[in-house]
Amino acid sequence: MSKIILKGNIVYTPTKDKFETYEDSYIVAENGKVVGIYEELADEFKNYPIKDYTGKMIIPGFVDLHLHAPQYPNRGLGLDKELIPWLDTYTFPEEGKYGDTEYAKKVYSKLVKDLWREGTTRSVIFSSIHTESTKLLMDMLMEAGLGAYVGKVNMDRNTTPELTEDTQRSIVETEEIILEYKGKSSLVKPIITPRFVPTCSVELMRGLGKLAVNHGIPVQSHLSENTSEVEWVRELHPELPDYASVYNEYGLFGQTNTIMAHCIYNTEDEIDLMAGNGVFAAHCPYSNYNLSSGIMPVRKFLDKNVPVGLGSDISGGNSLSIPSVMAAAIQASKMKWLETGKALQPLTSSEAFFLGTKGGGAFFGKVGSFEEGYELDALVIDDSSLMCGDEISLEERIQKFIYIGDDRNIIHRYVRGNEVCEPK
Repeated sequence: MSKIILKGNIVYTPTKDKFETYEDSYIVAENGKVVGIYEELADEFKNYPIKDYTGKMIIPGFVDLHLHAPQYPNRGLGLDKELIPWLDTYTFPEEGKYGDTEYAKKVYSKLVKDLWREGTTRSVIFSSIHTESTKLLMDMLMEAGLGAYVGKVNMDRNTTPELTEDTQRSIVETEEIILEYKGKSSLVKPIITPRFVPTCSVELMRGLGKLAVNHGIPVQSHLSENTSEVEWVRELHPELPDYASVYNEYGLFGQTNTIMAHCIYNTEDEIDLMAGNGVFAAHCPYSNYNLSSGIMPVRKFLDKNVPVGLGSDISGGNSLSIPSVMAAAIQASKMKWLETGKALQPLTSSEAFFLGTKGGGAFFGKVGSFEEGYELDALVIDDSSLMCGDEISLEERIQKFIYIGDDRNIIHRYVRGNEVCEPK
């Protein structure tokens, strides 16, 4: 049985309502799972190996529920455009390059290293339509020791000729990845990834929904990111009441574990359907700003008990840093508060931290917290460079790190109780 103890100042959010803090205490883990937090060690733990990080903060690893791996070279490009023109001008041409696995390896090596650097211990990732480069990305994440769901993108209509798949081949290649990878690693697993309704025919969505249910595989896609997109879906599927209903019709909306990114323009009925089906919303504030998409009314989702996490949405989003996304989510919620006549309360710091750890971590199971039985994904934070003036509380220190800290403050990273070193 593997055993480890981390000693330091422990900060996490078992609920979104407040930070839980333990000064100069011990997290004990066995076989990668938390046994408990103790101010003093009982005799039964005396022989466990201790990593002493006295004075440093120990927090859960960050969870990114939505990013596009093949868009990594496009960060910062074309962000004066709205969603659909941006996809046509920048995204689709870049994603067309990933039939070349050497090119994919060059890009994905940097992405995996940067995920590690930013303290993102779990992520949910769109690959491209290309089967071999999708497998390559999964293998690289396994080798790095990071947790992820990775999906080969599916699209057979309304895209560029080089990215338009044959419908049956798209389904067959998706199943090939599922069969090869669903049992290959306990940390890196496949996820079914229809890009979004406009690029997926009914036949494709129906086939993917059957794969999801038959193999018990989760699903990720986009929902109500942009007003033009919502209208486009209405034109494509006038037979169904709304955007969410299209996914639901074809078994892609909570029939297995599901994430929908953005969710800016959801109707009340769609939010209720997400709550009823347990569909996660991935809140991507940077991308929503950059592509002039809008501001997600995140409080509505939280009030209706829709599970919510955060997404960097590289490369619509410009930063891979989840603490930076936390700050952006708080700022966005303040603008939505004003826009709604102060009807939707802004996010607090603890709520944003919860979304970027336990909120998104719930998609992976017991991840993102230090409660008993949770997997020990942890970051050790040296925030001494952020300090000046009088001493402040642990809760204030984590707030300061969210807003002004960066990857240089992260000095150790753990996934399931194992320290993860910089990927090669």
